[in-house]
Amino acid sequence: MAPFKLPPAVTNILPRRPSISRLTSKSVLSVSGSQAPEFLHGILSSAVPTSTRPFFSAVLNAQGRVLYDLFVFSDHSINGRPAYLLEYDSHSPNAPSLPDLLKRYVLRAKVKIRDVSEEYDSWAAWGSAREMEWDTERDWLFAESHAIEPVWSPSDDWPWGSQEHVIRDRRAVGMGHRLLVKKGDKPPQASDHDGVPQEAYDLHRILRGVPEGHADIIPDVSFPMDSNLDVMGAVDFRKGCYVGQELTVRTYHKGVIRKRTIPVLIQPSDNKYDSQPKFSLLFGPDTDIKPSNTTGGPRPRGTGKLLSNLHGVGLALLRAEQVEGVASGNLELNFTSESGASWTVRPWWPEWWPRR
Repeated sequence: MAPFKLPPAVTNILPRRPSISRLTSKSVLSVSGSQAPEFLHGILSSAVPTSTRPFFSAVLNAQGRVLYDLFVFSDHSINGRPAYLLEYDSHSPNAPSLPDLLKRYVLRAKVKIRDVSEEYDSWAAWGSAREMEWDTERDWLFAESHAIEPVWSPSDDWPWGSQEHVIRDRRAVGMGHRLLVKKGDKPPQASDHDGVPQEAYDLHRILRGVPEGHADIIPDVSFPMDSNLDVMGAVDFRKGCYVGQELTVRTYHKGVIRKRTIPVLIQPSDNKYDSQPKFSLLFGPDTDIKPSNTTGGPRPRGTGKLLSNLHGVGLALLRAEQVEGVASGNLELNFTSESGASWTVRPWWPEWWPRR
């Protein structure tokens, strides 16, 4: 798909300098104990390294649908033993409580699970020139099913970093760092980064095609590859058994991935705004996006879903054939808002998106 310029009303609000934002929508769970690595390895969709290191992962249900996407930070317990801090989005009535869910799996494992959300704040920092030292383009492994896996450079000691309470956010190029800081404190980056609201961070990740949390990865509904979790490094297709593995691996080897979550531009269908562009409009999540044939004929099959959105851009779950149809000029994608207005959706692939 040919690149296009975003409207000035969007680009003008993007931060121009290194930025940092406190993410108020996140909760934190501590998992410690001598068997914590083995315990998490049997639950999470990615492999847990033998040494305590941070990484990005997900929790699936038995049917292979996503319950939580989460960052796993390295930590240590009071006695100095390795431990983990799981940062996740807890603000959804549609997902089971993550602490309760993990406790069901403990059985006789030597593991302690504790909610420490009142002890830590979650932050995102991005835009620093220092990130270019490690945030480089990567190679990709393409499966016949259209699953895509990042292949990290042999020079990478560990792609997600090695510091406690800090993660290199490798979900997409340019995402920066994710940080956990004691409640009420500020990270060191606050001294040379501009503080911005969480809305600026959400716009930052949307424009890079990074779905996050329950607004984009709908619990008990979303499949890992539909939500780009394979591309973002959260799925290991070769590790041993974990919850939801059977369907995930079967899809990788024998299925076909037909949908992806990508950024979209939202415009009035008549290409007209009032005196001021309505980029502040926010549409409800899970809005149906319907394709129409510009050359006549019946409406193409399937609908897309508009997910998180703000300032006239958003993320949408779309069939690959729909995206290709828009690129070729044969299709239009539209939805109707609650007010009855018609809106057109223009998808694009982020610059970093892997291509064969």
